[in-house]
Amino acid sequence: MFERKQLAPGVFITTLDAEKFNRCRITIHLRFPALRRAATDTAVLPLVLERGYARCPDMTALSRKLARLYGAGLGVDLGVAGTDRVLTVDICGIKDRFALEGEDLTREYADIAFGVVFDPYLVDGVFDPEAVRIEKETLDRRLQAEYNNKRLYCVRQARRRFYGDSPAGIELGGYRADLPGVTPATLKAEYDRILRTAAIDVMVQGADAGNVAERLLRALEGVPRAPQPPTGAMAMPITEPRHYSEQIPGLTQAKLCMLFTTGTPEDLPSIHLLRMAMLVYGGCATSRLFRHVRERQSLCYYCGSTALRATGVMMVASGVEPGREAEAEAAILKELDDLRRGPITDEEMENSRRSLLSGMDSLGDSLADIESWYYGQIVRGEPLAPPAYGRVQVSAVKADEVRDWLQSYHYSLCYAVTAEGEGK
Repeated sequence: MFERKQLAPGVFITTLDAEKFNRCRITIHLRFPALRRAATDTAVLPLVLERGYARCPDMTALSRKLARLYGAGLGVDLGVAGTDRVLTVDICGIKDRFALEGEDLTREYADIAFGVVFDPYLVDGVFDPEAVRIEKETLDRRLQAEYNNKRLYCVRQARRRFYGDSPAGIELGGYRADLPGVTPATLKAEYDRILRTAAIDVMVQGADAGNVAERLLRALEGVPRAPQPPTGAMAMPITEPRHYSEQIPGLTQAKLCMLFTTGTPEDLPSIHLLRMAMLVYGGCATSRLFRHVRERQSLCYYCGSTALRATGVMMVASGVEPGREAEAEAAILKELDDLRRGPITDEEMENSRRSLLSGMDSLGDSLADIESWYYGQIVRGEPLAPPAYGRVQVSAVKADEVRDWLQSYHYSLCYAVTAEGEGK
């Protein structure tokens, strides 16, 4: 059971069934346009918001309050939806009916979640300078740590070369060079922009939705609002393949990241067709890349494909022995070409289908997974439908559709991170 209602311009509440759970969950998604000049403020903001809000101004007070609510959990995160950003605040705890003294837990949960979003702890009208200083240091350590994770580093270097200055190239984690310019005042300005422009979706599972809606509207009173429509899909133009290589001393496992583009944002596939295509090509242990490149030819320690629907990009990431990058690249391209031209067997389709359906079967075991399923449909602009309907769509995907979609990808860029003295 699900129901979505509009409460105000750009403000929606969605109620989802959670009858079989003894816990409830309230999630607030704020989707807003990403800006390069504000990217680092945007990345620092969730770290500061998670520390507390006006009625619980520090982490100790907030932790005590959550503990008194039978160990409720609070999370604040930043994600992406196409080229937009999504600031998410969620709180999860036991349902009202399990409260030992009849407490109105829905009210308590909503007050905390909406407090974090709409009533943050401020000092003289801006964010607490000490909290901003601490979280800037936290983000700085995270950005520095990227280099130590060579798999992540290779992927991000490839994305930087591929997207360049386009909106899709704005770094989710911000930029180290911009951190000195993040101040309590700039952070407050970015927070105000997000509240003003964001599309707000509140998802309620197992809690009193009417109570939540009432408190949401109360929290929005006096908040200047000019919500902007979601940014449309985009795709990078088709180019001749570009190759980049970076040598790092002492590297024992080289990394390879290959990016492909459809070249056009039109005619986006269903999410089910896209996932099936990735599973057949390189998304599971029965895929072509796993069986042929990793297992049969022993060219890669790992090799897998993923795709982003809204930006028309497919990525193949692999770990290879230094000096064998060119062999791995050629083998990966051959498997894609074989899928485009040759037959896709019934066994390949069914193995991939079973893998996808198995994952869908487990959606109902987690409040977070259920909520993610429905919010994904909202982000894609689709009518809400239960996972059971998704199973029907997955079962209907044909091999010819998978082949046709894989034919739409054009090889654009390869980035290799290898050991010093080795080359592609």
